[in-house]
Amino acid sequence: MERPELIEIRNGERAAGTFSATEMESRQARLRGLLAERGIDHALFTSYHNVNYYGDFLYCAFGRPYGLVVGEAGATLIAANIDGGQPWRRSFGANLTYTDWQRDNFYRAVQRLIPDGAVVGLEFDHASLQLRDKLAAALPASRFVDIGAGCMGLRLVKSAEEIALIRQGAEIADLGGAACVAAIAPGVAEHEVALAATAAMVREIARRFPEAELRDTWTWFQSGINTDGAHNPVTSRRIARGDILSLNCFPMIAGYYTALERTLFAGTCDDASLRLWEINCRVHEEGRRLIRPGATCGAIARDLNEIYAEHDLLQYRTFGYGHSFGVLCHYYGREAALELREDVETTLEPGMVVSMEPMIMLPEGTPGAGGYREHDILVVTEEGAENITGFPYGPAHNIVGA
Repeated sequence: MERPELIEIRNGERAAGTFSATEMESRQARLRGLLAERGIDHALFTSYHNVNYYGDFLYCAFGRPYGLVVGEAGATLIAANIDGGQPWRRSFGANLTYTDWQRDNFYRAVQRLIPDGAVVGLEFDHASLQLRDKLAAALPASRFVDIGAGCMGLRLVKSAEEIALIRQGAEIADLGGAACVAAIAPGVAEHEVALAATAAMVREIARRFPEAELRDTWTWFQSGINTDGAHNPVTSRRIARGDILSLNCFPMIAGYYTALERTLFAGTCDDASLRLWEINCRVHEEGRRLIRPGATCGAIARDLNEIYAEHDLLQYRTFGYGHSFGVLCHYYGREAALELREDVETTLEPGMVVSMEPMIMLPEGTPGAGGYREHDILVVTEEGAENITGFPYGPAHNIVGA
């Protein structure tokens, strides 16, 4: 029996898209403008974020490459046969499926969609050496140029539909935070608190988005020493009275994660910790005030550094003060050009969406040891910024679980 290299699978009916056809066509039209400007014939996206942004499909690699080819006339998702008809049902545009019956059938799909000799835009920040080598062998007369940074620039300003989705995500994160706080008590394990928050968020996403895939929503709930890292995973450590706690709720809607992060204390807060917490809240409040059109990422970071330095705490700051929101997840990152760090000079514009999340970490053995972090999401407007996070912060609200 001769088995095919490439097939098309149209199984069932197309699902409702995350965004309207008008929104998706607008994204692809802006991309084609960039391609024309740079003399590029086709874009071949292989990253989670750009395949999702331009094709409305969040793939699950499991060792197999995926791609989206965008040319002058159309866009085609290259998917693996293991996913059946799901890529066709869930994506925007045409689909081509490659089988496992011959090695490197993914590159045969690329050959069908991109003529050899073309100028091909490739994400240099995502393409592995193996991918580059195999593409060069599949299209030996073609020239590959970087399109990753240019596409990141196109994603920085969010559309009205994107902002509406991010806004709902922020509301769902607030609900997860409430479930988290309700589950906190001395003797309760971190993972039990996290499970309660995640379950609340998944159920709310299912209610608000009944046709969406439900995947990748999670909670990092940390206690005691585990608060020292912003991305420390959940453990089975049990909460003790007086522990510093860190609430991190991340609802995921179609590849768009939002976040709520708060410092809390279990039942009581000692004086040294209270001082540090209040200083960090002051930085958080000033940071929100500084987010406005015309401000630069680097200037915001440098201004906030002065508050920490005033209290001899700058050496305990652990990362930048915020980042962009949009197509975003813990396993494929975000737009680096909107990091609120000293070495980023991007100017904020209306339609950008950024977090304000100052953090300091005091090591064990230091009075008030632990990690302190507050996190809000702000939409930059014509006049300033709108804070779309509603969950309360600070000592007046978040000494909980007594």
